[in-house]
Amino acid sequence: MIAASAKIHPSSVIDDGAVIGENVKIGPFCYIGPKVTLGDNVELISHVTMLGRTTVGKGTRIFPSAVIGGDSQSVHHSAVDTTLTIGENCTIREGVTMNTGTVEHGGATVVGNNNLFLAYAHVAHDCRLGNNIILSNNVMLAGHVTVEDRAILGGGSAVHQFTRIGRQAFIGGLSAVSYDVIPYGMLNGNPGVLSGLNVVGMTRAGFDKPTIHTVRRAYKQIFEGANAIRINAAAIREEYIDCKPALEILDFIAAESDRALSSPSRGKKG
Repeated sequence: MIAASAKIHPSSVIDDGAVIGENVKIGPFCYIGPKVTLGDNVELISHVTMLGRTTVGKGTRIFPSAVIGGDSQSVHHSAVDTTLTIGENCTIREGVTMNTGTVEHGGATVVGNNNLFLAYAHVAHDCRLGNNIILSNNVMLAGHVTVEDRAILGGGSAVHQFTRIGRQAFIGGLSAVSYDVIPYGMLNGNPGVLSGLNVVGMTRAGFDKPTIHTVRRAYKQIFEGANAIRINAAAIREEYIDCKPALEILDFIAAESDRALSSPSRGKKG
């Protein structure tokens, strides 16, 4: 079904079954597969390939040479339909690739709203991305990665499968992210080492100085305390019950995960 208000260049191919919303713009030499749904006001600039059971939210713009909704690159990929869902008002720049999920892990790759994907970034199967995230040029997310709201990943960084990146974390360019990164954490290097809090990001998000100082104190108690990280975190929980960002960090640490936690010492070269 193609809305009457859609503008489609005659060189583009739209397979039967595709759903094209109101005021969609599809430039030259695009291919839209039969199970693709484009929401209202989506724009494909040119030479965009849309595959699989993929849904794109309204207002999203996709630039040339992006391949969106391709099959999982997992060795366990089956022929069963899985999905890719992209939210509203995302910008997906040149050469970005995003894959559908795998049956073994729920079958869904999910991308939230207002995200920016710079050239040649890759989102693999079964990833879960929140809102207002930036993936800079050539960022590589392996399968099953979770990225929470407002995280920023610097150019060329690579994230190991099943890793979690917390809310408003900052990952430096060319970093290797092998372990979970706490909310508001800042990680740099290869191997990646937690190097403190993303104070600049917290300030831009409107956190006042007393709150930032409180979170810094909690950070030191967690990572410089006498015991293991999770024991330290559990011991100070009641002390920070009224500080939401500190509680976010403590909840993140307490949650079950397939990966260990990044820290100031884990991965540091002696």
